[in-house]
Amino acid sequence: MMKINFTITIFLLFNITVFSQEKDFENYNQKIAGGDYGLEMISINGGVFKMGSPNYETNRMADEGPVNKVKVDSFWIGKFEITWDLYHLFMSREIDENHVIVDEKNEINIEVDAVSSATTPYVEMSFGMGTDGYPAISMTQLAASKFCEWLSAMTGNYYRLPTEAEWEYACRAGSDTPFSFNDENQISEYAWYDENSDGKYHKVGQKKPNPWGLHDMHGNVSEWTLDQYKPTAYVRSDTLISNPIEIATKLYPRVARGGSFMDRSYRLRSSARLASNKKWKKQDPQIPRSIWWHTDAQFLGFRVLRPYKTPSLEEQKKYWIK
Repeated sequence: MMKINFTITIFLLFNITVFSQEKDFENYNQKIAGGDYGLEMISINGGVFKMGSPNYETNRMADEGPVNKVKVDSFWIGKFEITWDLYHLFMSREIDENHVIVDEKNEINIEVDAVSSATTPYVEMSFGMGTDGYPAISMTQLAASKFCEWLSAMTGNYYRLPTEAEWEYACRAGSDTPFSFNDENQISEYAWYDENSDGKYHKVGQKKPNPWGLHDMHGNVSEWTLDQYKPTAYVRSDTLISNPIEIATKLYPRVARGGSFMDRSYRLRSSARLASNKKWKKQDPQIPRSIWWHTDAQFLGFRVLRPYKTPSLEEQKKYWIK
């Protein structure tokens, strides 16, 4: 594997050396229990970007600003949204006995049996749109986070959901335009949305990737992030904001990003935010409502992230939803 040494320098009023370290850092395919389930991870070098949308951006929403300079650390992120192929393994737990052995070299060592699993839903949750190679949908943020915890236990690598900042940084891929591609007339080449989706989601990776090699960041299904949704979360700052996160303290609302096959194109912009809603459980007949499923959020999925710098045990738990 290639080893790289790098130093990131941020120019504000003076030079700041953010980090300089040596570690294997390249794209990889995460095997699970010895099997290849298509979990390709893309390495993203950390850096500084302008988070949010400027006042002049067409169809901009008030909750997308003001724009601030934000720094995020390096990470790997899924090339694709998590598919039913993978999510069903988490639900069935049929390969759990083949989890990675405890090793001090692992980023994390937890018992897979200690990780709760999503219950079997009362309806077929793909709603007839397809499973093999299609994005898993309708899970709660808790369920998506528990998948990350299960994946960590199975592999020994630490996985979690991305923060809003990490997600937008990866989506923009160095751009400062509404989409990661410059010509908005090309949106059908990059995204599934209401005008080309035929009212359903599609297999992951069918559209062109963004400049950093990530597919379906715009459209197909919206994607969970870690953050609590606050319409006024963005506060103007004259200084660099480092690795921001709005820690969730309430069940609703929380943030999803990217837009979906059901949305008009402007909802797919890199800065567009979506707040979760109690109505996403409207069809759920259970009392109390399921903690695992949003039966009416057939447009909602997720992808996973692995930090470049392994967090402490305390930090690891902080970024898993309880």
